[in-house]
Amino acid sequence: MIQSSMSALLRPLRTLLFAEHYSLTRFCSSFVSRMRYINKLKENDAACVSALQTGHIFLFHHLIPLLQSSGPGTFRPVALSYSEVQSVLQRCGSDGSLLKESILIGCSEQNHAQFCLDVGELDPAAIAKDCKGAFVDLRKAFFLLEGAEAPLVAKAQALLRWHQINRFCGATGQLTQRNQAGSQRVCSSSSTVYYPKVLKKPNWMSPVVIVLVSDGKRCLLGRQSSFPRGLYSALAGFCDMGETMEEALCREVAEEVGLEVQNIIYSSSQHWPFPHSSFMLACHATVSPAHSKLNVDHQELEDARWFTEEEITCALQVKAPLQKDHSPTVWLPPKHAVAHRLIMEWRDQQQRSKDTRMSECAEEQ
Repeated sequence: MIQSSMSALLRPLRTLLFAEHYSLTRFCSSFVSRMRYINKLKENDAACVSALQTGHIFLFHHLIPLLQSSGPGTFRPVALSYSEVQSVLQRCGSDGSLLKESILIGCSEQNHAQFCLDVGELDPAAIAKDCKGAFVDLRKAFFLLEGAEAPLVAKAQALLRWHQINRFCGATGQLTQRNQAGSQRVCSSSSTVYYPKVLKKPNWMSPVVIVLVSDGKRCLLGRQSSFPRGLYSALAGFCDMGETMEEALCREVAEEVGLEVQNIIYSSSQHWPFPHSSFMLACHATVSPAHSKLNVDHQELEDARWFTEEEITCALQVKAPLQKDHSPTVWLPPKHAVAHRLIMEWRDQQQRSKDTRMSECAEEQ
């Protein structure tokens, strides 16, 4: 009863905040390929080294970004090439090996990999003069940067800070080693892998976006190889450092199934105790029916497929996982899981749409 009342109270707010949905405009049709390219750089050290040599590098000094004037009262981050940074470092007394510490931020619309590098050991004045720029505190920089550049600089600083304060394993005290992209750190003693994420102390919760994608008549569910046999659920993934909920959602869908999301509607949130306490942000998203062909990344998912309303209704009737001697049957997450709520909301919306169409047909007759 309390939950029902709360839902009724929150519905006007949710409608107000998301009435126009979250409409995504792409400036480049290669969004999916760019997301998968970034994912490849995170997983392949050799590919990341190659991308670093042809990409853009943004310099920081003790987490303060290097900016350059782009007009009266406006600045932009200085995007340097590998060779330019190498030359700057050498002129400032470094042998250039510091370049290996560059951390992957993302990929530009022009398909250039973007990296950040903190040169805190070197003279900031000499570097700023060499690059015809200035190191500007991030809070001040937010008033000077163009809209699209501020999140880039903020994400870069967050990644650099995370690496600076997570050099040691919390379990063994041993020094951790990062991969080339800087997307993880590993303790060789305990084999523990650490990923850049937002922490809430003393008990941290990792933000996770979970999304039920629909093409209007079907919804998309997937399964990992670690799932119990027959279990399918909504797509989900951790938010990367510096990402918004919407950016993480679009990236996960692109990486896992090769689809480009059009609209996003927020549904609800939930604490989830797995794998190490997560804060689930649940959303619905739509894709164009004309562009709904799946391209599943089988390193991410064992399987993903579209389900009709009838198939979902049938799966909802399966009350528990089947025993090993039963034939494979699709079943869905339990009622207390936010994934179940998303599926029920989609099914109910489909039924309401069907009832509306039937009423309209009856009135016409």
